[in-house]
This record gives sequence, C-alpha cells and structure tokens, in this order.
Amino acid sequence: MRRSTTTALALSALTVLALTGCSRSTEPADTSAASSAPAHRGGNSASTSAPLSSAKLNKRLLNESDLGEGYTRKPQATDRHDDVTVIGCPALEKLGSDAATGATLDFTRKAKASFTYAGSTNSEVSEELYSDSATKLSNGIGKVFNAMVSCPSYQVASGSTVIDMGTQKTVAPDLGDEQWSQLLTYSAGGQRSVVKQTAVRTGNILVIVSGSPGLVDAHLDKALTKARTAH
Repeated sequence: MRRSTTTALALSALTVLALTGCSRSTEPADTSAASSAPAHRGGNSASTSAPLSSAKLNKRLLNESDLGEGYTRKPQATDRHDDVTVIGCPALEKLGSDAATGATLDFTRKAKASFTYAGSTNSEVSEELYSDSATKLSNGIGKVFNAMVSCPSYQVASGSTVIDMGTQKTVAPDLGDEQWSQLLTYSAGGQRSVVKQTAVRTGNILVIVSGSPGLVDAHLDKALTKARTAH
C-alpha cells in the first residue's frame, strides 16, 4: 500500500540527511536485544515544572568545545515539508498522516544542532532538545519510536528515489527517566547508511542524539548532562 505522508517519520535532522544520501556510515549494526517497551528509571521529578523556552533549550545544546577536536557545526537547515511515500509500514503511514508538522516532533519548544566529524569519513552527529510536560514528551516520542520499530523493513520513496529501510530496536543506556534507542539502516543506489537514534527523557526535557553509532554513544551522556544543568 502506498500513501503520501510528511517526513514526520524522521525523528531528527540526521535522519532526513540519511534519507537523501548525505550521511553514510559503514559501522556494523548493534544486534543487542531490547524489550518492546521504553526503559524507565526514577520518577518524574520535573514533570510539574514549566517547559523551557526554545531560547533556553538552545543554550543547552552541545557545541564544538563540548564535543572536542574535529567537530564542525553545520548551518541550520530549513525544515523540510516534502511529501514522501511509505511503502509496507502501516504504522508509519498513520503516523505521517496524523502528524502536525513536517520534519520534527510536534513540540513547539525545541532546539537543534548538527555537526560533522573530521575523524571519520562523512560522520555526523545531531542533537535535538524538546521541552513540554513529562506526559506529552513520553507519549510523543514513544508513539514515533513504536511506529518505526513496528516494521523491521519497509521502503520510503522521495521523488524518484526509493530507499530500502531497516529498523532495529537496541538497548538504551540507563540514563534519565525514560529511554528509547534504535538503529536505522538505509540502502539506496548501492550505498548503505546506518544511523543510531537514542532518546532520553529527563523530567520535562527530551534529548535526542542521532548519527553515526559510535558518535551517538560517545556524546549522549554529555548531551544529557548539559541539557539538565546549563542555565
């Protein structure tokens, strides 16, 4: 079944880049097993706090000095609202048709940053911060992740390009109040890309780090720490 949807199925800017063939990683997929539900830890200590503004979230994003030598921040791309076609994954088709926005999660308070890393060919890492009530953050990110991992393989068509997709849930690190993690594999034109996405909710802040699997693992902890403690 084919159905036109928005790119809301893409959790992050890195995913959109991968869909257009701009981010390529040859790292092997993580074959770790994971449960079907997000991991939970601790309570919703900040669930009643007022959401942070986008300006405050922007100050809590990682920067080049946080990441270390070899990282260059990419110019912020304009949000894309191009229609794509999901083939063979009803959950993603439904998600796209119900989504209120095109390229990002439907939270008004957000901030993004993307970086390239010179230490490995075409490696990139992206961070997104969102703020809302704990319940809205949990339900919003959970719905997207559940839809994506419900289809181990499917296709996405954008214009004349058809991309073979693979999604695999992976074990999320024991950080924050809730965690989600997955590997996305893109194959098109004889090239294969692997992007890891890990999301952590801590109170009324949601942190999503995406990109080359090794870079995501290396920088997730510091992204979460800065998101919670920066002023």
